Amino acid sequence: MYRVKIREHLDGQLEKHRSKLIGKADSVLFYLSLGGLLVFLYDLGFAHTAAADATLNTFYGVYTLGLVLVLSLRLILLNRSGVPKGWVIVECILILLGAYGAFLTFFPEQLVLTGTRLSRYIEEDFLILIVLLYVFLIELSRRSLTFYQLRYNPALLFIASFILLILLGTGLLLLPRATVNGISLLDALFTSASAVCVTGLITVDTATYFTTFGKVVIIVLIQLGGLGIMTFTSFLTLFFQRSSSFQNQLFMQGLVNEDSIGNTMRTIGNIVWITFLVEFVGACLIYASIGPAEIPQLHDRIGFAIFHSISAFCNAGFSTLSAGLYDINFRFNYSLQLVVIALIVIGGLGFPIIFNLYSYLQKRIRNRWQQVYHRERYVYIPRIINVNTKLVLLTSAILLVGGTFLFYAIEYNNTLSEHSGFGKFVAALFGGVTPRTAGFNTVDMSQLSVPLVLIYLLLMWVGASPGSTGGGIKTTTFALAFLNISSIARGKERLELFGRQVPSKSVQQAFAVMMLSFLVIGLATLLIAYFNPGIPLLKVAFEAFSAYSTVGLSLNLTPELTTGSKLVIIVTMFLGRVGTFTLIAGVLSKVNNLNYRYPSENIIIT
Repeated sequence: MYRVKIREHLDGQLEKHRSKLIGKADSVLFYLSLGGLLVFLYDLGFAHTAAADATLNTFYGVYTLGLVLVLSLRLILLNRSGVPKGWVIVECILILLGAYGAFLTFFPEQLVLTGTRLSRYIEEDFLILIVLLYVFLIELSRRSLTFYQLRYNPALLFIASFILLILLGTGLLLLPRATVNGISLLDALFTSASAVCVTGLITVDTATYFTTFGKVVIIVLIQLGGLGIMTFTSFLTLFFQRSSSFQNQLFMQGLVNEDSIGNTMRTIGNIVWITFLVEFVGACLIYASIGPAEIPQLHDRIGFAIFHSISAFCNAGFSTLSAGLYDINFRFNYSLQLVVIALIVIGGLGFPIIFNLYSYLQKRIRNRWQQVYHRERYVYIPRIINVNTKLVLLTSAILLVGGTFLFYAIEYNNTLSEHSGFGKFVAALFGGVTPRTAGFNTVDMSQLSVPLVLIYLLLMWVGASPGSTGGGIKTTTFALAFLNISSIARGKERLELFGRQVPSKSVQQAFAVMMLSFLVIGLATLLIAYFNPGIPLLKVAFEAFSAYSTVGLSLNLTPELTTGSKLVIIVTMFLGRVGTFTLIAGVLSKVNNLNYRYPSENIIIT
């Protein structure tokens, strides 16, 4: 009886302090995982003596045991709180992996798969890293919720997340093992900014300057920069927490262009899943299009496929080839180029367009099913394709077809002369797609004729579509400005499109974005010309347009830039990625709706 009372008392005390204990365990796990990641980065980034390796090995064993104990304690506390079984199973598996990894750290002779690739991963503490990353991500997702409060300006937090990611990437690229022979602070900052801003301009050769670790850092920066760090952390929140508060959804609504606040977190989840799915399929197709003749080693082919799939979908333009896709082993690989083209186009359309087209196709297939199998003569099809989707698709098609035709006509006897038949068409198609913020090249950019370079300036300036991984002023901005000019010239007082009236606010924002882009590009061109006198102005302007539109194409000028010009390009890439209009809107305080109106008076324009 006495023992029963003691147990009941302990259970009561545990129930009373359960939430506090879980919070303490979460805090311990977060700081443990953060410290462990720092040690892992130190291990990966620096060369060590044999004694240092032995010390690190002992640390990993003790550290993992502590991590497993805290994980087990938290699981016991959470298990009594009605946690889903799937969650418990995942936690148990990770605890077992961590315990097994710690055991092998102290007793490596017990490893039975010696000499295999799997044993190499285990010996390199890969199991410990999986557990550590899981704990860090789940705790990071919890803490990211505290930032998504209404007192923070979403635009400023969005901008701050890119700055933080650029600085973090710079630090990682400065690690000794990230490069073959070291890298300067400015070049590391430039590379990190170019990767995070998914631009592709480089001051050092990605293929020869960076080690495998450095290339992994670059592709992770590209992935996070393409998705947006806030989108990724929100996805972690959704994935690990399975729920989100109203404040979180309201905070993220504008950043993902979602009309319905209730669908915000679902939209974020769909963005990440679609990104990973498309990149996975793209990597498989790229892998299938190359063979041992181009890349002998299997793991190098896999790495090449993954790197270029992510880089293409995110419209980054980074390549692990010194000459890019103009490399002699790849410039005639048209199947590879068609896959890259498809990834660039899909990534440049924008997630709102992809979701809208998916909804339309889903409805059409369902209606067709009803007609065929249920003999329904008529099925109502609602208006699913919105004006934004129609405008983006039409503008993108015109720019794509026009760019391809002009490239084919102008460069037929120039850069396309080494191709024949179908190859000329694919190379021209690639040349029409790549200036839309992609940055890859299958021809020698320095040999392009002047008329085509001028056309490239226009295509780069327009860029991709809103809500995509690309840059530029966006297709909708260009289309609205052009259509509004046409509407005014015909004497119309409002802009009408596809049976809908376009709000004046959208037109005003379009002209504001265009004006700001000219100001930034013009200032960048002026400063680069000042810091690099003697360089032809066309090359300077091309570099400025490419940086602002996050394209990554260059007339072989980037490595020649001085320190001042590199800093100008870094700032220009950043402004092009986050959006100058977004930056100004975040800095300036919003004015409340005005309930008064002054008398109107005309201003002479022409």
